[in-house]
Amino acid sequence: MRIAVVGAGGVGGYFGARLAAGGHEVTFVARGRHLEAIREHGLLVRSPLGDLKVPATSVVATIAELDPVDVVLVAVKLWDSEDVAAQLRAVVNEGTRVISLQNGVRKDSVLRQHLPAHNVWGGVCYISAVIEEPGVVSHRGEMQKVVFGPYDDADTQRAEDFLQACVSSGIDAELSADIERVIWEKFVFLVGLSATTAAVRQPIGVIRSDAHSRELLHDVMAEAVNVGRAAGVRLDSRFADERLAFCDTLPPGMTSSMYHDLMQGNRLEVPWLSGSVVDLGRELGVPAPRNRTIADVLAPYELGRPDPDR
Repeated sequence: MRIAVVGAGGVGGYFGARLAAGGHEVTFVARGRHLEAIREHGLLVRSPLGDLKVPATSVVATIAELDPVDVVLVAVKLWDSEDVAAQLRAVVNEGTRVISLQNGVRKDSVLRQHLPAHNVWGGVCYISAVIEEPGVVSHRGEMQKVVFGPYDDADTQRAEDFLQACVSSGIDAELSADIERVIWEKFVFLVGLSATTAAVRQPIGVIRSDAHSRELLHDVMAEAVNVGRAAGVRLDSRFADERLAFCDTLPPGMTSSMYHDLMQGNRLEVPWLSGSVVDLGRELGVPAPRNRTIADVLAPYELGRPDPDR
């Protein structure tokens, strides 16, 4: 298959490299020092499942440079979604399918504002991978899974083809008949983990062991569940309880990417996580006071480490 990966960071770099190693024609869109390093040396993925090397010829600087493709994987930060979606209009044709592997529950609605609805499939991924240095992606642990699916039944064969492409490339992949629910299930957990580890500045082991922060974790997730159910998503009313129990099984030192971004002074995705719970809740008449507090607490850090002299 011909595949474009917009964003060659941890997520896009890893899954794109796997698909390239599986014999598919993969082109990455990258920028900055990462782009320069890939152009000079290729993209190296270090993984416990085996290292991968993608040649230097597989990268371009802009979406406009892409040739026609069968599938576009979007793996940029959420604040770049609008710009990427607008640029994709020029390269997406009738046969192209676009799958966002980003976090959040509004990503596909952003894509559909710029692309025909039938071009957009839902998707989520489960992986811990980061840019170790320009041109090098590090896969941490062995988890690496993609779940995706069309929002209607018209694309069954195309979806099966991409599923086979993933599986034959060594990716743990699954085709979902209810991808919206899957996206929300990940979102509920991610909002809880990101909100609490970033706001409390502690890993999940500390948060779940203290009665007050444990209740905060539960409430943040429960608000997301309530908003999702009000939006018509088929979430179990007790899903937050199940996710809290799941949090008890996680390594005590586990944090979140938003925690790491906060500690490094980077921009945060909080408007698209807890902020989305608040915004959607307001639209649907569902209160989300815990997520509102998280969003307010982290607001000064939203664009990166604040300047105390401003």
